[in-house]
Amino acid sequence: QVQLVESGGGLVQPGGSLRLSCAASGIIVSIYAMDWYRQAPGKQRELVAAITRGGSINYADSVKGRFTISRDNAKNVIGLQMNSLKPEDTAVYYCKAQYNSYVYWGQGTQVTVSS
Repeated sequence: QVQLVESGGGLVQPGGSLRLSCAASGIIVSIYAMDWYRQAPGKQRELVAAITRGGSINYADSVKGRFTISRDNAKNVIGLQMNSLKPEDTAVYYCKAQYNSYVYWGQGTQVTVSS
């Protein structure tokens, strides 16, 4: 069975940092396209950051320069370093893995940015 388990969420003040992790089992992250999405209350789920099999990286405009996606092939983990957090970054963050028609999602981790 494929499992994606996110961790690292929590409550942080504006301007603070968090690091999310997505631990994968049942798949090899290096051969999947791996994405971080987020969904705020009342809003649609949106793509935050993506890393392809080949290592190409893309970010949503709203997080460029603040968030960094990474892939640790040895640990089979995807990371998301989030700096300079803003209240509008508050959302549930999800990890997604895709290989052709195979798509898997994690259960999500809550990130709340508030003073």
